[in-house]
Amino acid sequence: MLGSWREQVEAKGWEDERLKVVVLQAVALQAQGDKDKAMHLLDDALALAAPGGFIRLFVDEGLPMGRLLSEAEAIGMMPDYLGKLLAVCKAEEQQREDTSSQPPAQPLIEPLSHRELEILHLMAQGLSNQEMSERLFLALSTVKGHNRNIFGKLQVQRRTEAVARARELGLL
Repeated sequence: MLGSWREQVEAKGWEDERLKVVVLQAVALQAQGDKDKAMHLLDDALALAAPGGFIRLFVDEGLPMGRLLSEAEAIGMMPDYLGKLLAVCKAEEQQREDTSSQPPAQPLIEPLSHRELEILHLMAQGLSNQEMSERLFLALSTVKGHNRNIFGKLQVQRRTEAVARARELGLL
């Protein structure tokens, strides 16, 4: 299925979509035990992604991609770029471990997602949208979208109200 999708996006010249497919193909091949093909596709994906500094595309694939990136690092593939990717993977894994030990009880009709809780915590620390964007390796528009979702779920209009409401609910 990924092969035909890749052919379609290549035919249309959609480079961003092509990159996504190649990343997914690498993870899928690794899961099937075809390490050589997975590494070859990962090398292609890294070559496409490095000029644009894509990070989230790889990190969002989680632990399987982390393992694949570690194997690529071990053979010396693109050390500078892989170093950045692995640093973000490790930071996110540590953050998942930290937050998974104490999941907050959410008395909300629609609970906040893990990412929305991250944004809310950074908001409570006084970080700007731009600072959150840089820290979480997200687009600024994505952070703003999460803010809108948080405001809606908490039924507030401003950051200060969101933080106060979250404290009332025991989310912070």
